[in-house]
Amino acid sequence: MARTQTQKPQSQHKPQDPTSLLEAVRYFSDPDVALDFVRRFRWEDGEPYCPHCGCYELSFLTTRRIWKCRNPQCRRQFSAKVGTIFEDSPLGWDKWLPAMWLLANSKNSVSSHELARALRVTQKTAWFMFHRIRDAMATGTFDKLDGEVEADETYVGGKLGNMHRRVREAKGYGKGAGMASDKTAVAGLVERGGRVRAFPVASTDYVTMEDNVIRNVAIGADLFTDQASHYQRLDQFYAHKTVDHGREYVRGIAHINTMENFWSLLKRALKGTQVHVAPKHLHRYVTERTFAYNYRDRTDNARMRFALSGAAGKRLTYAQLTGKN
Repeated sequence: MARTQTQKPQSQHKPQDPTSLLEAVRYFSDPDVALDFVRRFRWEDGEPYCPHCGCYELSFLTTRRIWKCRNPQCRRQFSAKVGTIFEDSPLGWDKWLPAMWLLANSKNSVSSHELARALRVTQKTAWFMFHRIRDAMATGTFDKLDGEVEADETYVGGKLGNMHRRVREAKGYGKGAGMASDKTAVAGLVERGGRVRAFPVASTDYVTMEDNVIRNVAIGADLFTDQASHYQRLDQFYAHKTVDHGREYVRGIAHINTMENFWSLLKRALKGTQVHVAPKHLHRYVTERTFAYNYRDRTDNARMRFALSGAAGKRLTYAQLTGKN
């Protein structure tokens, strides 16, 4: 249906967007200001439309801060949370938006226990909130990395030597088991001076690793790797240079130090803040750190807005998160 002028939530004052966490807490404490902030990034051009029929003819119910569709065949009511990571959450914007600000601007991640204490919610609630925010940080794109690109992989998980003997035996690991026996592989690609992409992988065999590079790096780019065998056949697609870590870490422009730097940032967050991460949730923690790296040069407010703009169209229920469907 055609767009018409709709009534929008109004506040008696229009404060400037926050630039710090303290300002954000104060800013989002006003429910009208918070809703207006969400509206600007929830919909294209900030213009709400009915998620059920697509109609732009709406009425705004000021007492409940929701919209009502004026389409005679619909007439349904909806809030700004519908169709987003916030859907069905009883928490207000005064809790959701500072939590998003906190995670989007953290240097070494934030634990759910810390958020629970800060917002006075349960740890389970804080943990669920953070995972939904991490989903919003995932930015799917078909653009490929180009120029000088480094590829590498790392392993995430506890040390086998720290595992209790009974647990190690139950998993079938003997004394001579390799260091990566109970770890999850994470593959990474970084464009020097630009973006990074990282994701857990089930295997580091030829097929998996070659496919990850080809899907994410433009053919003909300069590719730098170590001498792992699963990268050797990429010479036919890229200007491929390797460095032998058994002898050196840099040879001319051949190195993967940028990727190693990202791994140190990722593991600092996982080991220093999160402490324990289940393999089935690892991809969200990796997404959080790639988001932080890719928007490292933006302001705190800009990072928060980028995270909020990815909230629409992503629904994550607690049953889906825990696998208890």
